[in-house]
Amino acid sequence: MTATALPAPSERAVELRERMVDFLRDHVLPAEARYVEARRGAGPDDHEVPPVVEELKETAKRLGLWNLFLPAESGLTQLEYAPIAELSGWVNDLAPEAINCQAPDTGNMELLHLLGTDEQKKQWLEPLLAGQIRSAFAMTEPDVASSDATNISTRIVRDGDEYVINGRKWWTSGAADSRCAFFILMGKTDPDAPSHRQQTMVLVPREMPGVRIVRDHSVLGHWDQHGHPEVEFVDVRVPVTNVIGEEGGGFAAAQARLGPGRIHHCMRALGAAERALALMVARAQSRVAFGRPLAEQGVVQQQIAESRLEIEQARVICHLACATIDAEGNKAARNLVSLAKVAVPRAATNVIDRAIQVHGGAGVSETTPLAWMYAWHRAMRLFDGPDEVHLRSIAKAELRTEPVLPPAWNF
Repeated sequence: MTATALPAPSERAVELRERMVDFLRDHVLPAEARYVEARRGAGPDDHEVPPVVEELKETAKRLGLWNLFLPAESGLTQLEYAPIAELSGWVNDLAPEAINCQAPDTGNMELLHLLGTDEQKKQWLEPLLAGQIRSAFAMTEPDVASSDATNISTRIVRDGDEYVINGRKWWTSGAADSRCAFFILMGKTDPDAPSHRQQTMVLVPREMPGVRIVRDHSVLGHWDQHGHPEVEFVDVRVPVTNVIGEEGGGFAAAQARLGPGRIHHCMRALGAAERALALMVARAQSRVAFGRPLAEQGVVQQQIAESRLEIEQARVICHLACATIDAEGNKAARNLVSLAKVAVPRAATNVIDRAIQVHGGAGVSETTPLAWMYAWHRAMRLFDGPDEVHLRSIAKAELRTEPVLPPAWNF
């Protein structure tokens, strides 16, 4: 598939994007100050949900901007969803949850939709789709290099009709939120099996005995409302019917979950980059230094131009990955998703960094959203696979590819 082959969006997709623009402009951006004020000064023990979140969710439902990430629910392709998700990335703390398209719930909903039993869907997927509960994904561990999922050390041992779980997870995003009802946990069921068949995913209700939130973690000093906790599992018992898919299928399930999750993060990151550029342009036009607006300074003009260039390059890769997922499936798009997962956060952090520079001291303070935007998108170069892992995959794919023309050297 090439960039010229990208299909045009349906009329409905175009209309939904326009509706999302209106929702962002008329409801989300005006509510952002209320959200920030409610969260101001919040620390590791404060995970209350500002009331404005539920207000926005009701508005989004009324406008039909709900569960658009899941093709089975929305009827949208990934490529059609991409511009809508991008808009939600303008206010990443607020807009994705307002339309029920926030991580990690989206990945968990996709996994349950793909592999969940009828009972699992009824008990967990339906209330997630309704926005009544939240969830967490427990995979990363503090004691092993979790970028290699075969390292996972949490044990899941079968005892009759139950699994007994022991281990420690961290960066379990969403687990500190009081609305978090369950974890999808990845652990090792058979250490003697082939490396990619040792792991299993299971549903763990949050209130099960033996589940303990150890502590929450900040992201470059910022405490998220839903939290990124370290969680301890000590002799936690769940029925074997809580397995997701099949025993030994955890690694494959993780790849199925993380593929769409990665590209959705990239979609939202493009929105953050666009907002940062808009803030940079507005600042450059309004701020005067050395007798003329910053917008007339050559170095600032170059920063603006470089930012637009990087955003457009990253968007092309992201949209090509989306179109390939739509046409050929997640597996065929794997390399493109890796390309996007490296290119988009790099572009976003570069653009946000330039916007910070143009804003001066305001850029690193709480008076603009830029400092938090930078923190989150810098973290994005680590979560869902660090840059180095994706670059390794990209290189391996390149080395396997037969060149169309021989690299002649005939001087």
